[in-house]
Amino acid sequence: MASIVSRMLVSLSVICCCLPSCKAVLHSYIPAVQQNIGQNRDGLISTYFHLGFSHVEILSFLILSHGIRLSLRQLKRILRNQGLFRRRNYSNPHEIVSAVERELRGSGSTIGYRLMVQRLRNDYGLVVAKETVRLILKTLDPEGVERRSRRRLKRRKYYAKGPNYIWHIDGYDKLKPFGFCIHGAIDGYSRRILWLEASVTNNDPSVIAEYYCDCIKQVGGAPRIVSVDEGTDSCNVAGIQCFFRRNGTDSFAGDKSFMYGRSVSNQRIEAWWSFLRKTDSDWWIKLFKDIQEAGIYCDSNPIHVECLKFCFMQLIQGELKHVAEHWNLHRIRPCRNSDSPAGRPDVLYFLPELEEVMDYSTPVPSNEIDLAKEICCDELIEQPASREFVELAHLIMDEEDLTMPDDAQEALSLYIDLIYHIENI
Repeated sequence: MASIVSRMLVSLSVICCCLPSCKAVLHSYIPAVQQNIGQNRDGLISTYFHLGFSHVEILSFLILSHGIRLSLRQLKRILRNQGLFRRRNYSNPHEIVSAVERELRGSGSTIGYRLMVQRLRNDYGLVVAKETVRLILKTLDPEGVERRSRRRLKRRKYYAKGPNYIWHIDGYDKLKPFGFCIHGAIDGYSRRILWLEASVTNNDPSVIAEYYCDCIKQVGGAPRIVSVDEGTDSCNVAGIQCFFRRNGTDSFAGDKSFMYGRSVSNQRIEAWWSFLRKTDSDWWIKLFKDIQEAGIYCDSNPIHVECLKFCFMQLIQGELKHVAEHWNLHRIRPCRNSDSPAGRPDVLYFLPELEEVMDYSTPVPSNEIDLAKEICCDELIEQPASREFVELAHLIMDEEDLTMPDDAQEALSLYIDLIYHIENI
């Protein structure tokens, strides 16, 4: 790690200050992220409204993130002029039922009515009431409602001083037996998901370092502390974090800004993996096991493995993007642990002033981020499978007029078609 830091210091004086685009960061869905600061006032208001924020939260974002000062009366007038209302113009009940039925055919069958409301609002653009969705779910999926009502979550005590005080980084291996390696990071105070990526690897130090650097470029600074499980997959992140924090004056500066520990010490991300399992990945695991038990997929057959990744990787990454956004926009309810604030993760992260806490991030010059990426990162693996298989699959798809799938059923059909044509070449 010391050698990485020393190499960065030596190279810093000659590195160019170009600013390449970020590839592996959470989608910039919220205007508070730096890349979106160019929107006009009414556009910002409309975007924050459709993301589900309250009037007070919208006003807070406008003044604290964009320097736009409005009164509550002005905000309400602007929303009224744009025809934006929370409790008017509800969507057609048939459209709501149709959207819920579509979600129940996929991983949406594992979530409760609050998260379902958020999916309907954000993904389908529907205006719905929570009670309406609750009754629809109770009618269409009574077994799922009963199953979720029996679950209880026991929480450990946890404390973080403010946003960017500590980031928890970890890999998720539940889908790894099928070729899908997930990696993510969460802010300890706000519980905001910082990145959530599916790829062919989640233990390559250079790939994880790329996620980390791109996230820092997006949010504008490095955390005071990074916490990871013991292992070698985060060794590059360790060197970069210590380099970025080398001039700190607090008690966690330099080498102390990176912490290895057991999984129980990384409880924020471990707890969120449990949420991911219940709301999304469990459905995919059952689907792939059903395919395996039906004899359609064999994990010892490299053609099957490559084909499964080719057909499903894009869908899984798309779902992870939505899961992260929905989580960051949902409202965390108060709990017994008074040190874990209630509220929306995005609000807690971007507007710490509302909770009278400070942002603990360390600003990092863009040329230092570029230097870290040059030394410690490789180009991200953007292909869902090996290059040879991707080329073969596209040749078959062109000949047979096949297209990339939009849902799990289409992906399964494409998988079966490709396996059939490859085995009969």
